[in-house]
Amino acid sequence: MSTFSLLNPGIQAVLGDTFAVPTEPQELSIPLILEGEDVLLIAPTGSGKTEAAVLPIFHRILEYKTLKGAKKGFYTLYITPLRALNRDMLSRLERWGEKLGITVEVRHGDTSMYARRRQALEPPDVLITTPETIQAIIPGARLREHLKSVRHVTIDEVHELANSKRGTQLAVALERIVELAGNFQRICLSATIGNPESVAKFFAGRKTMQVVNTVSTKAVEIEV
Repeated sequence: MSTFSLLNPGIQAVLGDTFAVPTEPQELSIPLILEGEDVLLIAPTGSGKTEAAVLPIFHRILEYKTLKGAKKGFYTLYITPLRALNRDMLSRLERWGEKLGITVEVRHGDTSMYARRRQALEPPDVLITTPETIQAIIPGARLREHLKSVRHVTIDEVHELANSKRGTQLAVALERIVELAGNFQRICLSATIGNPESVAKFFAGRKTMQVVNTVSTKAVEIEV
């Protein structure tokens, strides 16, 4: 039985346009994420690791949206270290969101005042942003209220943030959001990490993060 069968029927219907069968990162990660585990997924570029993280989160968002009296706010924060990645993620996730009725928007330093006001009044289900912008919105009165709904945080290209001041600031910001929203699920993504256990421990906060490593090491013989 495919891992995709665990997902919402609406998501399965859309999957026919992109993935016929799950890739290895998706096969290994989706069940863990659906179970609520925190996960560090290490997988090659082009292996579908973004979908491995986002599809089970979309599954949960569809559940939240059917609950009576569900909070109005950001259900998911998708954090990337670069603005260019923000734009790439927005185009990818918007396609899924439009088909599933899930709203996705981006927010960073260049976001227009009009878009910022709209997000304050009508928060998207998924907010794509940067580590610096996360710290900037925490003090805002209205946005601070929307952060109380956070249930999932995905950190993309986590190797860019590990062992850096930006990563440390982000780790602190996540703990500040815990004070507002309670413990939320954390998913970290990377194509390569030299010390996965240390990175997982650093971003896991007070919980334990599972490491899923699908990057195989090829044996190399060198003759001189």
